[in-house]
Amino acid sequence: MHAHVILAAGQGTRMKSRLPKVLHPLLGKPMLAYAVETALALSPEKLVVVVGHGGEEVAAALRDYPVAVAWQKEQLGTAHALLQAEPFLQGFSGPVLVTQGDTPLLRPETLKGLLVKVQEGAGMALLTVELPDPTGYGRILRQGEEVLGNVEEKDASPEIRAIREVNAGAYAFDGLLFTALKEVRNENAAREYYLPDLIATYRAHGRKVVAVKGVAEEALGVNTREELARVEGVLLSALRREWMRKGVRMILPESIYLEPTVELAPDVTLWPGVVLKGRTRIGEGAEVGPYAVLEDTVLEPGARVLAHTVAQGAVVGSGADAGPFARLRPGAVLREGVHVGNFVEVKNSLLHPGVKAGHLAYLGDAEVGEGANIGAGVITANFDGKRKHKTLIGKGAFIGSNAVLVAPVKVGDGAMVGAGSVITHEVPEDALAVARGRQRNIEGYARRKREEG
Repeated sequence: MHAHVILAAGQGTRMKSRLPKVLHPLLGKPMLAYAVETALALSPEKLVVVVGHGGEEVAAALRDYPVAVAWQKEQLGTAHALLQAEPFLQGFSGPVLVTQGDTPLLRPETLKGLLVKVQEGAGMALLTVELPDPTGYGRILRQGEEVLGNVEEKDASPEIRAIREVNAGAYAFDGLLFTALKEVRNENAAREYYLPDLIATYRAHGRKVVAVKGVAEEALGVNTREELARVEGVLLSALRREWMRKGVRMILPESIYLEPTVELAPDVTLWPGVVLKGRTRIGEGAEVGPYAVLEDTVLEPGARVLAHTVAQGAVVGSGADAGPFARLRPGAVLREGVHVGNFVEVKNSLLHPGVKAGHLAYLGDAEVGEGANIGAGVITANFDGKRKHKTLIGKGAFIGSNAVLVAPVKVGDGAMVGAGSVITHEVPEDALAVARGRQRNIEGYARRKREEG
């Protein structure tokens, strides 16, 4: 068994943000969540997250995870941060993995390689990567797999600066860890205690320090908004490739945004600019048009959402379509074959199979029966200033253009409502309701008005 400590106490000043750095979102979840979930994938006996700047917010974001939270009251460097985990690991003598909360791309398999080295007898194992341009990084000096030292760039000779292997910030340690940490000195310009100084400390104790070379992309850290975007791009590209391998068609895939919680079936088609968020599920053969945004929405097989439609917490049934420019708000349920056209808004409403609402309508807190037709400009007036009320529209009903149905109200099966009517009372089934002023023509009025002018 092993323990795992994640360092998440840094201030992240280069992010220029009130939000703690490790809480900046990557594909819909905090950056720190990636480090925590990677750690949990290895089933540690104990998992400790060290927080500092914005610690209350960071601790709150960890509530759903089985972690202990240690506090670094003063930001005095990475070695000092790791030392704050000691009280939570009292009596634990196994290997300890250490990773950073701002390095979200590390894979469990990579970290397992560090653990194996310690289990095989090394005192300390560190992850290294080769960078095409290592400017700004400390260089790794090694002989075979054994690490001799970590030389900061400002102290490096031209020969050492030519080395491209650098420390990636992930480590595994044996039981000497906390003894060694207390021997680290802060003899540097910042007066801070740094983890790389443990290399010399471990070697002074006669312990072997080894390097495990990883993939450079995996070790990408986040200190700036630009780096955040780069890491998110890596995650997003991998996610797109995974879904395309599973049979999803993406037209101009680099323009499509989706989160790891989204589920897609084979033969789904996603057009450019699509955004898929949260618990969205899209069934086989469904299609999402250009620049549509779906969040926590279900598209059943064969459903179509057309361009610029926005859906949140909605269900679109098999063979149904919505858009372009439709708005489906939470609780909108479109059953099989429903058509919701351009500039139609549906909220907390059930539209039974075959309902047609072609354009410019608002259906809120309504239930619309099978095969009903909703004309242009129809409004269900559901709010009286204090409470929401329900509108019931029966099977095969026909609601004429610009009608207002003032809830609570019911229109019976097969009934018709004349265009421009304001309906405040129940309309019986198969009846025609007309509620508008009679037309009156005044002969010659317009001509006289012009002549007066």
